[in-house]
Amino acid sequence: YINLSTMAEEAFPLHFLVWNNQYIELERELQKNENVERLDPRGRTPLELAVCLGHLESTRVLLRYSANPTHCNAQSWTVLQEAVSTGDPELCQLVLQYRDFKRATERLAGIPELLSKLRQARDFYVEMKWEFTSWVPLVSKVCPSDVYRVWKSGSCLRVDTTLLGFEHMTWLKGRRSYIFKGGENGAVVMEVDHDKQVVYTEPLSLSTRDAPSLLAAMLPTQENTAQRLTSPIVSTHLNTRNIAFERNKSGIWGWRSEKSESVSGYEAKVYSATNVELVTRSRTEHLSDQDKSRSKGIKTPLQSFLGIAEQHITPNGTNVSQCASPHNPTAITAEEYFNPEFQLNERDIGRPVELTSKVQRFKATLWLSEAHPLSLAEQVTPIIDLMAISNAHFAKLRDFITLSLPPGFPVKIEIPLFHVLNARVTFSNLCGCDEPVSSVTLRTPEEPSEAESVRRSCSGGPVFESLCFLSRGFMFLALNLSCHEGSVRTKSSYRLS
Repeated sequence: YINLSTMAEEAFPLHFLVWNNQYIELERELQKNENVERLDPRGRTPLELAVCLGHLESTRVLLRYSANPTHCNAQSWTVLQEAVSTGDPELCQLVLQYRDFKRATERLAGIPELLSKLRQARDFYVEMKWEFTSWVPLVSKVCPSDVYRVWKSGSCLRVDTTLLGFEHMTWLKGRRSYIFKGGENGAVVMEVDHDKQVVYTEPLSLSTRDAPSLLAAMLPTQENTAQRLTSPIVSTHLNTRNIAFERNKSGIWGWRSEKSESVSGYEAKVYSATNVELVTRSRTEHLSDQDKSRSKGIKTPLQSFLGIAEQHITPNGTNVSQCASPHNPTAITAEEYFNPEFQLNERDIGRPVELTSKVQRFKATLWLSEAHPLSLAEQVTPIIDLMAISNAHFAKLRDFITLSLPPGFPVKIEIPLFHVLNARVTFSNLCGCDEPVSSVTLRTPEEPSEAESVRRSCSGGPVFESLCFLSRGFMFLALNLSCHEGSVRTKSSYRLS
């Protein structure tokens, strides 16, 4: 006779302790067991299992021992999204705090490396024009545009923007400058809010003594937590697994040739990327009937008009045992759960998922120039990585440009952002070649005949005003206005000088 419970305990000691919420024994086991990210037979880490079962104490212990709160499961749901689905505000707040803490520490660890890559690349100034378009004429007319202005000098970087994001069919606007300054002993990032006349300064270094202060600073407000628990869980991502690139054709049938266009003064080959899928999924099992009605009712007439066929997935009717709990509604036993040969079929732990999914296929377009002097990998990708930390538009652009693209620099890219919205990104005015920029000048070549070549290639190298990376035109006042001792982020106000 084989005791399946004993086998499960030996094979998955952390998971088994989590299953029974034996958090004191779990902490002892974690002191000698470093495999905190091991997956159980159902594909869950110990932390994800604790969250799905609603075991707050085990979740807290695992997070203290550096379990990954940003883990994404096989269904592409994060630990935080699973925590929200439980409807437990304390559990959700705890996971959200550690998720933000991990993001902050990874950001602090990663930015100096990105700035080091920038230091090794040639200096440049470039403008990234973002144009938002839609296949719906009425929407296309109200879509905004923005120009991200980028200065790169040594290990210093400045990015100016006026468009902050897009949420619930509403554009978020504001004048911001992001300044990254790398030095010998670390780096500093400055976020300049020109509308509120405030500068946020953050040193990009974290010692072990700073970690508790940073974790405490990441505690979300009760309002933030309540908003998550009363709103649908929404996930949007680009599915590029089956993507294919092909050259666009021009001309009439019989005399067709591969299409090329001039973009910002550079000859570019035009490619289409097919089989690009935009997948939007929404879960509502944690919402009350009132919250579900409200989330449906807040749709604007425009959203209703633009509605795409949705697929609603609800749990199949399954016999529920009298001994079932809200987090184990079909009363799965530990022996059943940890036995890889046992078929759970439609049964599972956690609340039964109520899922709505939308899938729309798009065709992305790229204009690639092999004559463009910028390097995508060395000069542009580190900037997009920096901006993607806090900007969803740049995150989607990064996901796309990290694919194996055809040869050449993407002087223009058109990709889908949302199910009715495309983004067209154009790189232009390299080193102030097309339109003069007051803070940028090019080194004058010795021979006049070389002027145009230097102008187009930036081979002479741009010269920047030193104030460019000191929030040009502003005087800093009242440093550390709102920071408390041990805080990582400081706040300053400024006035026009």
